[in-house]
Amino acid sequence: MGVPTVTDLLLARAGDDRPGLRFEDETWSWAEHVRASAQQAAGLRAALRRDEPPHVGVLADNVPAFSVLLGACAFAGAVLVGLNPTRRGEALARDVRLADCQVVLAEPKYRPLLAGLDLGGAGVRDLGSWPPSADPAEPVPAAPDDLLMLIFTSGTSGDPKAVRCTHGKIAFPGAMLAERFGLSASDTVYVTMPMFHSNAIMAGWAVGLAAGAGIALRRRFSASGFLSDVRKFGATYANYVGKPLSYVVATPPRPDDADNPLRLVYGNEGASADLVAFAERFGCKVVDAFGSTEGGVGFARTGDTPPGSLGRPTPDVAILHPETGRPCPPAEFAPDGSLANAGDAVGELVNTAGAGWFAGYYRDPVADAERLRDGRFHTGDLAYADADGYCYFAGRLGDWLRVDGENLGTAPIERILLRHPSITDAAVYAVPDPVTGDQVMAAIVTGGAPLDPAGFGRFLAGQPDLGPKQVPRYVRTVQELPRTSTFKVVKRQLSAEGLNCADVLWERTGPDIAYTTAG
Repeated sequence: MGVPTVTDLLLARAGDDRPGLRFEDETWSWAEHVRASAQQAAGLRAALRRDEPPHVGVLADNVPAFSVLLGACAFAGAVLVGLNPTRRGEALARDVRLADCQVVLAEPKYRPLLAGLDLGGAGVRDLGSWPPSADPAEPVPAAPDDLLMLIFTSGTSGDPKAVRCTHGKIAFPGAMLAERFGLSASDTVYVTMPMFHSNAIMAGWAVGLAAGAGIALRRRFSASGFLSDVRKFGATYANYVGKPLSYVVATPPRPDDADNPLRLVYGNEGASADLVAFAERFGCKVVDAFGSTEGGVGFARTGDTPPGSLGRPTPDVAILHPETGRPCPPAEFAPDGSLANAGDAVGELVNTAGAGWFAGYYRDPVADAERLRDGRFHTGDLAYADADGYCYFAGRLGDWLRVDGENLGTAPIERILLRHPSITDAAVYAVPDPVTGDQVMAAIVTGGAPLDPAGFGRFLAGQPDLGPKQVPRYVRTVQELPRTSTFKVVKRQLSAEGLNCADVLWERTGPDIAYTTAG
């Protein structure tokens, strides 16, 4: 498959009178969408200053004008900057300035967020009304390596970085997934993840565009509205990230849940139990993949992929020890199923062939250098592989805990905690050990279900694959975990709060797995 551009995909729909975009009770054909994008593109080319980067910020929910503007930027040779509506004050202004936005097009309800901020000279206009409509212009020629979007990372470990997303980085996965899943004009792609983030654009919007399918937009994700939307729009495909999938699974079941048109949902970071529960309940196939805003590594998943595994890595992806840089040996498991050689087997996922689809961060050479070292792309993600070559996620490099001289990943501990029937969400992170290194702390969400320290201790003691150094020293019960607008847990906040919290806190004080209320 050659590498298309978003412009190519749009032009292929220029004469298509079938439904292309649906929102609430309105429908636009693909031909109408393409014409609207071409009209706005002509206005952008006339309005943007030629001596500055042609960057256009958008501050909006998933509304039709967002989709039209993305097409307009493709046709105009401009760059769309996805701004996060949950950012506030100086944090939002910083994103606008970093991305060199000439103008920010905002939904009217979000314009007050920009009032009085230092936007570096960027103007603010209403989305959908600026620039004025003009006669459609011929699209600016585009190449796969041309920049089309700046998409900010979630910012779980610091200020969000602006990832350079080229035409090819957006169009290629859309075309690849459409072909892989056999999607066509008879399908409808349901997009409810935020369009200022990569999952919605690359695993949702671009897939529908490449397939010539209808794209049904929901303004913002709603677990309770998911199934009714699927039925209303006749959605056959939907994209997700892990936590929203669990929110849908947590909605009250109904006998007719499987009576819906959905055939496939595709995304990343889904919990193993949620993937199975969703597929069984809604009668569809769930394909969970490994993904990040930056891109750079790939995995192959088949029907034989073990539960919880990312799949087998492509030949150019290796697991390298973060200290030695050498390939990690396969994981070894104790008779109880616990990882016996975590210090040796857990390493960083690295693309040894180069950057892959990673085109760098915008105006952040330090971060670029951190990702690209020695001609390799470093993901910052930890994993280990079993003897058959299947990889398992072990957390982020920033999540790495050093306990009694041993390196531990957080993801395996979180997976064990989520086995408890009363625990609906969990995060594991480091707090300082008074002597040296780290101690393991966990924040859990029970959703009001009864859970006492003695019962929790008995549960952990009964988990055969929980190593002695993985057992949390402290457990904090919270109503909800702090998350970004793209549903990533902000562990740095939890680590910073440590034991200084007003929540219920349990402490393990002896060698046995037993907890008492701290304080």
